[in-house]
Amino acid sequence: MNSEPFLSLMLTSGGDNRILVPSGQNTNRYGASPYPRATLGYASSTANDISLAAFGHLESFVSQAPAGALSDPAYYAQTLEMQRSRLRQAWDLDEAVDVIFAPSGTDLEFVALALAKAWSGKHIVNILLGQDEVGSGCVFAAAGQFFAGETALEPHVAKGTYVEGLEETDLVNLPIRDEEGHPFDSAAIMERLSRIGEDHIQMGHHLLVHAVHGSKTGLILPDLADIDRLRAQFGDSISIVVDACQSRLEPSAVQAYLDRGAMVMLSGSKFIGGPPFSGFLLVPPHQTPRRELAKGLTTLFRRAEWPVGWQSAAQLPDGANPGLLLRVEAALFELERYRLLPQACRNEVIDAFGKAVRALSDRLGAELVMPALSGPALHQSTLATLDLSKCQGQPDFATAQRWCRVLSARGLRLGQPVKCRKFPNGEWAGTLRISLSMPLIVELSDLSSEKLHQRLQNDMARIADVLEAAARPVVA
Repeated sequence: MNSEPFLSLMLTSGGDNRILVPSGQNTNRYGASPYPRATLGYASSTANDISLAAFGHLESFVSQAPAGALSDPAYYAQTLEMQRSRLRQAWDLDEAVDVIFAPSGTDLEFVALALAKAWSGKHIVNILLGQDEVGSGCVFAAAGQFFAGETALEPHVAKGTYVEGLEETDLVNLPIRDEEGHPFDSAAIMERLSRIGEDHIQMGHHLLVHAVHGSKTGLILPDLADIDRLRAQFGDSISIVVDACQSRLEPSAVQAYLDRGAMVMLSGSKFIGGPPFSGFLLVPPHQTPRRELAKGLTTLFRRAEWPVGWQSAAQLPDGANPGLLLRVEAALFELERYRLLPQACRNEVIDAFGKAVRALSDRLGAELVMPALSGPALHQSTLATLDLSKCQGQPDFATAQRWCRVLSARGLRLGQPVKCRKFPNGEWAGTLRISLSMPLIVELSDLSSEKLHQRLQNDMARIADVLEAAARPVVA
């Protein structure tokens, strides 16, 4: 039996409509495919095609599962528990760290919100940093509202309506860049957080503050010292969740956040390189909620996706989500083989990538958006955003979107453009995002130094050739 159609179908199940591949097409709305393709994939800032190695791993995984096991709630619970253990091991985490699985990083917003509500019992003020640099659906989910017309459990919900139990939520958007596209520093963000927090706590509200570790353009805000200051200032009146869904951070950084009592959101489909979509929320030890969780979570999550010992999650329905199980398994496969790669091999690939991207930027006349390629940390060195505003013709955001479609049609996948700089007329400037993923680093590490640099230079030259052709005026 050919398992490829079955696996591809399963990988696009158990989520909202973003994961679906429309009839007659071979990719979802983000240009990602549920089966391996011979494309140049520098699109991990948005979504990856599943790698050939991960697809082969899933074929073996499914063939070894008992008949009917993927739809068996007991098998689902048992396997997720083993995946929790493997996830902790891959991130060097203590067994006391709890792990909650979600069909996407966006769904994790509901988890963080529900936990803040369960811990405090108060009206929640959710402070979202950088609305333009997080997923579009996050704005709805962070407000406690359904972000799509369906969920992993319910085929029909009303987008924009509240999830039951999360109605008492206010959303505050805190920009992380000025009008010129320059990022605010942590001190400026801290000043605004402090002022907003004081106002709302006086009204008896509880704060849920979103820190970002690796936004769509690689920003980290606020820094650890300012997170400590927030804790000192607001104490138990604040919960902190770190949006690290790009997953461009080392285990030590994850641990640093957990040590400060912050929840950490990770995605298996960005830097980790698994197929879209899957999400993991890491909860610091001994933070089991004492109150019952919001009732509306029953439309979003199954019981096995939440920690076994949490009595507050007992209301969630049993059942299985085979698609999520397989996507998590693929992500873990990529994460585990990347961790086995010596640090020196990773560094060599990342360094060569940076040199090739700089050459591409120079050829196009683009500027790197800070913090791209400004340091060795993963959020800086594996993701580069190119500002096209000073290129010939001053490409705007819509032009950049069109160029990405042209590149994709030629087998060259980049991340979706992100809004980070405006022209004087108020229109958004065009950007391009080029990034490495764990599976791509593993693949490139097999090359000799000479072939590695040549491969990356050739890839960037192909991208430049297509963009320069797309930018030429059409002559009638």
